[in-house]
Parts: sequence; structure tokens; C-alpha cells
Amino acid sequence: MWSFILILDKVERMVARYDELNRLLSDPAVSSDHNKLRAHGQESSDLEELVQKYNRYRETEAELKNAREMFGDADAEMQQFLREEIESLENRERILSDELRRLILPKDKRDAKNVYLEIRAGAGGDEAALFAADLFRMYARYAENQDWKVELVDANSIGIGGFKEVVALIRGKGVYSRLKYESGVHRVQRVPATESSGRIHTSTATVAILPEVEDVDIEIKDEDIRMEVYRSSGAGGQNVQKTSTAVRLYHMPSGLVVACQDERSQIQNKARALSVLRARLFDMEQQKRDSAERQARRLQIGSGDRSEKIRTYNFPQNRVTDHRIKFDTHRLQAILDGDLDELIDALVDAEQTKQLEAMSE
Repeated sequence: MWSFILILDKVERMVARYDELNRLLSDPAVSSDHNKLRAHGQESSDLEELVQKYNRYRETEAELKNAREMFGDADAEMQQFLREEIESLENRERILSDELRRLILPKDKRDAKNVYLEIRAGAGGDEAALFAADLFRMYARYAENQDWKVELVDANSIGIGGFKEVVALIRGKGVYSRLKYESGVHRVQRVPATESSGRIHTSTATVAILPEVEDVDIEIKDEDIRMEVYRSSGAGGQNVQKTSTAVRLYHMPSGLVVACQDERSQIQNKARALSVLRARLFDMEQQKRDSAERQARRLQIGSGDRSEKIRTYNFPQNRVTDHRIKFDTHRLQAILDGDLDELIDALVDAEQTKQLEAMSE
């Protein structure tokens, strides 16, 4: 583990940068330049939490030193009081030092992005489609708990309540930072409702978490797109679309196909489909870059490869296992009901630990 002396040295340099930024923000030459003002203001805001934690750490360190110095000259009653005070301060110092370790890590610029959630049934036929629906419900429930908004983009459902494929946009604060570890193959082991003999089946579904991409992030040429329109599927009766508002886009260079039918007009569906396509193309490029980086430095808890089995939901044993960090929990139903924080926190901690270890090499 990286020496905390080295961590403090880095923290102090970041604090010095924060002080410099605040001086620059009051400089007339900077305040009259909107681009510099915005850039310096954002950098200062990004460092603010670290500065606050550092100041609390130094205050705690000073209080702890004072309490230890007082201990030797104190009577028995005062020593008991100081012993409890020292224990409390040492605990606070440990917590703050851990938080400082976390705050010096490089930030993923995508963490604040909204995401496209894509779930596809894998091996297992109808049971895989039902599992895909369970996963979609799990993430929708988690989004609800986080006060995020889920907007359905496209769905290919089967008659018994499953999905061959479902795509949704999830909007909210820090969505990508929490869901970015979910990409990969999810496996379920259970007795399907359609199984009369009671045999346990293994089925899979793939999950992709794609950060929403701005127009400036990636360019899509009009000549590279072929568009097809069709009628949106509905519940029947008055809900059946009488006009072709659903849109399917074919991107010739990559071979990607994107559909959107949930918006009310063809123009809106095309705009949303282009947004999904942009996110997929950006993700393809990011996967290539991440793969090259991983060959040089083993930082990630998992490759993020869509073919990598990342998690198993075992119903007979009421267990969920994340294979990347060898994490087990026997709260299967709670997790499927959207209580994902325990899992996600463990994944975040594991990645931050790997990053700190890499920094010490």
C-alpha cells in the first residue's frame, strides 16, 4: 500500500493548487476571460472536498497530539476521560486518512454522465428472457431508490413477461459512477417456472452500461446512416400506432443497428436512436483504449468485456456472487429488489484499492 506520507505530500500539493486557483479567480485578467474563469472554477470545485477533509485531518491530528501530551500529567479520572478521547480521535483520524486516499485518485470524467442501460437475453431461451426482465426491474428499482429517472428507449419482449432485449436511458446525479461496474455477463441458477421436473437451469443475460455522449464527443456522418421507419408496438386497441413513428438506424461502417419506438414522433425517435448509436460508438472506442491501458497497467476490477461472466444469482442457495472481487452475499431477493449499494460499494472499494496499489509501483 502506498505510504501515507507520500499520500499527504500529494494532498498538500493539491491543497496548494486549490489556494492558487482561488487567487487566480480573484484576478481581473481571469475574471474577464469566461473560458479561464469556468475552467478554474470547475477545478477549484473538484478540489473543495479534498481540502475540507485535509483541514479536518490536520485539526484531528493536532487534537490527538494535545490529548496524548495531557495524558501523562493527568490524574486517574482524567486519564480515563483522555483514553476515551484519544480512542475517538484515532478512529476519526483513520477514517479521514482513508477518505484522503480515495480523494487523490484520478477522477473518471464520465462519472457524472447519464447512461444507456442495455440488457439482452443470452443462453437459456425463455428463461434467459425472464432473467433479463428481472435484471431490468432490479436496475429500475435501484434508480428509483437513487431518485434517478428511467426512460424506456426500446424493448423486444416475449409473451410471458421477458425481454429478448431492452434499452433504457437512466438520468440522474452520478449515474455512471455507480453503474459502470455492471457491464458483463450475469448468470442465474434457478428452477424455471416452466420446469415441471424441478431441475435447476443456468441462464445468462448481458448488461451494457454506456455513458451518454454529447454531439461534440463523436461525429456521425449522414452518409454512414440508413434509416428505416415502422409502426411502434403497443398494448392494442386505441394504443396501436396508426403511423410509422418508430425508427431503426443502420450504421454502415460499424454494422451497429439501433431502434427506438418509445417517443411520440418519428423525429424524437430518430434523435434518441442517434444518441444511443453515439453512445455505442463511443463505447467501442473506449473499450479499445481501455484494453490497451489494461495491458500496461492492471487497474480495473474486471475487463468490462461483454463476454466476461461477472456475477451469479444462485436461487437454491439464496446467494449472489460477484466473481471479480470474490464477493458473496445471501441477500438475493433484496438485491433483485434494487438494494444494490452493498455490492456497488464493494466494487468501488476494490477498484480504488487496485488504483492505490498501482500508484505505489
